[in-house]
Amino acid sequence: MPAIIIATALFSCGGSATKTSGDSTANSGSDTSKKDTMSAAAAAPFDVVVVTHTVKDYAKWRSVFDSNSATRKAAGMQDLAVGRDVDSANRIIVAFKLSDVAKAKSMIAGPKLKETMSKAGVISKPNFGYYHIIRFSGGANPKQWAVVSHKVKDFDAWLKVFDNEGAAKRANEGFVDRALGRGIDDPNMVHLVFGVTDMAKAKAAVFSDEKKKVMMSAGVIGAPDIRFYNAAQ
Repeated sequence: MPAIIIATALFSCGGSATKTSGDSTANSGSDTSKKDTMSAAAAAPFDVVVVTHTVKDYAKWRSVFDSNSATRKAAGMQDLAVGRDVDSANRIIVAFKLSDVAKAKSMIAGPKLKETMSKAGVISKPNFGYYHIIRFSGGANPKQWAVVSHKVKDFDAWLKVFDNEGAAKRANEGFVDRALGRGIDDPNMVHLVFGVTDMAKAKAAVFSDEKKKVMMSAGVIGAPDIRFYNAAQ
């Protein structure tokens, strides 16, 4: 889908173009309960890691995941969201706010996490994406959301097209802007998160020829990764 229309994962992306430094403010939500799967983070900017993988059984995976919270906290990782792919419920996405990127990377690269994932029944190679969130909107957490990741030729040029398209147009297509992030390791990687108010409408818009043209005009490189998720309880 056009990178431009869908901003792991969360904030309001409308308005004028943001400087590459990414300094913008937003309100954070207040409900941080386990059921509030896209729990509010502090006002942007902040760093996250977004993890995606497939599991044998969600209930078993969730039990191991919940029991491992102390290890994540020790690594400076705060749970933000857990979602299940709309089209493949055992494909999981998890987002964490990071207080120390290097510390989190060290824990993730260590043998203990690999053992924990094996115990939890992870059956695919996990993907870890590190992003600097520059726009974030709190408020009520959506029951469904869309996540888009892609690379662009030039972030500032892409952002102008995204902002010119506007949050209002995306809202008419069933999307609510939630978060926008830039890759920590590659600042031309873009990570977008939207709440979805109308799944059928959103999917139709995202994969339309119009959106493909918008993406092309914004300088999106290659095929974007577009996924739709249900909030996991």
